Amino acid sequence: MQDLIARYGLGLVFVNVLALSLGLPVPALPTLILVGATYALLDGAAMWGALLAALSVSMLASLIGDLVWFGAGRRYGNRTLQSLCRLSLSRDTCMKQTERFYARWGVRVLAVAKFVPGLSMVSVPMAGAMRVRPGAFLRYDALGAALWAGGGLLLGLLFADQVQDVLDWLSLLGTRAVLLLAGLLALYVGYRAWRRHALLKSMETLRIDVDELYALMQGEAVPVVLDIRAPGYRALEPYAIPGALEVDDRRLDAILAVLPRGRKIVVYCACPNEVSAAVLATRLRQHDYADVLPLRGGLEAWRAAGYEVVEVGRGEAGVSPPAERQIAA
Repeated sequence: MQDLIARYGLGLVFVNVLALSLGLPVPALPTLILVGATYALLDGAAMWGALLAALSVSMLASLIGDLVWFGAGRRYGNRTLQSLCRLSLSRDTCMKQTERFYARWGVRVLAVAKFVPGLSMVSVPMAGAMRVRPGAFLRYDALGAALWAGGGLLLGLLFADQVQDVLDWLSLLGTRAVLLLAGLLALYVGYRAWRRHALLKSMETLRIDVDELYALMQGEAVPVVLDIRAPGYRALEPYAIPGALEVDDRRLDAILAVLPRGRKIVVYCACPNEVSAAVLATRLRQHDYADVLPLRGGLEAWRAAGYEVVEVGRGEAGVSPPAERQIAA
């Protein structure tokens, strides 16, 4: 790797960071650490000049990639976010986690997003979908890129001796080092895949289709419909199934306090495979709610079927007051 840095230098940094920011599964932080450690061998002004150049190139590559996703989010909205979450190893939670971060911090989350796995890739197009002003986006995204790239280069500079020791050890291993790194990567991917398989296997597989829900809503025994989308998603898609109650699935006690046990309960979310809805359904069943089902396809399937939706505002934590009154009724 040091030979590559010596030959291609900043070009390698640019390509590596750009590939990462475009969504390719190529880690760039180890490259930045190695670059920092390599430049630590230079003297005085030459070292700081090389580090500043590497920082500038990293920021430029990061901004180019992020602007592509910002534009995609601005043009295609939620479809871009859903596509990204399907590519993620944590696709069932990445959307909701990002929505909550974004709902709390707004565009400022971009300043730290690159330090949180999965957050950067979704928060950038979300900023576009939320119609953040390009100037504000560039400010916070550039700050985040500078902190992230600068942190990697600084780590390499501070721990240059230790980095060199690791490289020497890998050099002794030769091809075995490549096999070791590939094995560790395979173990990581396999572990994440196993966790996902275990989650899907453990959660409820039963679903209710939108046509069946619509038919029930026309009868006398109208089910209680719970909308557990995060506030950030409701701001992005400010529509809901008529009569749906906005609740925060993290605050189970607030839901249990007002949710009747004698009625059918349907839960919908904005995540692939309705995982969040299925998890809440399981938790409600554990509290003696016998008839709880996730809605297959969520609001997207409901709208695709041509059924009526109502415009909503931003939901708050817990159970919103209108929801509490409707449940009580």
